[in-house]
Amino acid sequence: MTQPPQLGQWTSGFCDCFSDCGSCCITYCCPCISVGEIVNVADRGQSSFCEGCCIYAALQFCLCGMGCFYSCMYRKKVREMFNLPASPCDDFFAECLCPLCSITQTYRELKNRGMDPSKGYQNAPQSAPAPQFMRK
Repeated sequence: MTQPPQLGQWTSGFCDCFSDCGSCCITYCCPCISVGEIVNVADRGQSSFCEGCCIYAALQFCLCGMGCFYSCMYRKKVREMFNLPASPCDDFFAECLCPLCSITQTYRELKNRGMDPSKGYQNAPQSAPAPQFMRK
């Protein structure tokens, strides 16, 4: 039986792209798909896959590689969800220096923690609702 992922620790390394060949190939061929799926899960369904995908694509392809500004916000958001360190470097530098490694690591982190981005936020495991009490 495998141990559950620990808060404060990445479940995979920055350069472990090939540990999940499916997400690695998708990210390599069309990173906007992976970013769109990450955005949907990280925003807890408040942003759609299409919205995240289109914003990243517009920034990356129309504004000469500026998608790292957008994707680094979501790397940081995922890090904060699980109290992960900014390693191997700051989110912005990780996204600028090796966006494919950074995006696939973020994608794997969500997937390894039971929030598979390819299934969308609607299909992610939900925590139990807070108890409700009636007022007297």
